[in-house]
Amino acid sequence: MLIGYECDTRFIAAHHQPALLIDLALSRGIDSHRLLRGTGLFYADIAGGHAKLCPEQFVTLIGNAKRLLDAYDSSFLFGQRLLPGHYGEASHTLEHACTLYQALERLQRFHALLSPLLTPRLLLDDKQAYLYWSDSCGAAHAQVFLAEACMTAVVAMSRRLSAERLPWRFHFSYAKPRYVEQYWVHLGEDLTFDSQLTMMSLPLEWLHRPWPNASATAGQVAEQASQALLASHGWPGSFLDQLYEYLQANIRTPLNLERVAHAFGMSPASLKRKLQKHGTHFQEQLDLVRKHVALYLYQARGYGNEEVAAYLRFTDTTNFRRSFKRWTGVVPSGLRHWHSVAGR
Repeated sequence: MLIGYECDTRFIAAHHQPALLIDLALSRGIDSHRLLRGTGLFYADIAGGHAKLCPEQFVTLIGNAKRLLDAYDSSFLFGQRLLPGHYGEASHTLEHACTLYQALERLQRFHALLSPLLTPRLLLDDKQAYLYWSDSCGAAHAQVFLAEACMTAVVAMSRRLSAERLPWRFHFSYAKPRYVEQYWVHLGEDLTFDSQLTMMSLPLEWLHRPWPNASATAGQVAEQASQALLASHGWPGSFLDQLYEYLQANIRTPLNLERVAHAFGMSPASLKRKLQKHGTHFQEQLDLVRKHVALYLYQARGYGNEEVAAYLRFTDTTNFRRSFKRWTGVVPSGLRHWHSVAGR
């Protein structure tokens, strides 16, 4: 199995997403040397158009920018500039998407080029579309900044390309921040904090409304070129993406470190070291996928406790409830309010 990009893989073009953040900081009078401290780069490297960053360097840049800008709107202003972006053919796939569904599907498929630090994941039920993100490379301390930026990016892109304001709803897995007015300004007022997932949703019918000014032919050509670029890298996503997707696909089979390491063609010690390098461990990743699958079964499929427990191969419901509380902080009955808000 080919291993996807890791936190120290240099593949992010410095003049793409990182340059947007750099330009935002420079426009507010931040010194470029202070901004780039710890990244190993100088501004001339970025302006030359050939420098590559690894995710770790990009996260360092985000931390510097956040500290030096010291402004609550930084992530949102960054997000407004992110999509479709100026990232070559990958951006053209979004620019020429014919519908929101096509744009989100392409964003998901080409996320290594369009959203290299957070992986967007699209889920549908019979009424709603849900877009949530998972950590691609172990960018834990930048998660809130990235979530704010990514949600703002999708809102701004969908509004511009559809030529109308879409009725997005937002959930955040963290407490309401002191600067909630920035959320109102950039995202809207349909916000829920202390939720089980950081995600955005909207009614299903908005996915397939035709977008004006789209070019199906240009989008198809850009899609082929983007696919070829990913193939030249040798991976469609990150190592953590591959692990997440493997666990999700095999969640109903017995899973442990040894079995998964064998599937990835490495020793358990090597898999453990890779996970440690990304600031996580096997049980944390397994619990994360189990949590997401359980939430989906409750919300989208309408399963009860016994059905979810059986699906996840728990031998008894009591053991499942105990595990579910470890994953989410609440027992399954505590999800009722989340269900009503997420699916309304």
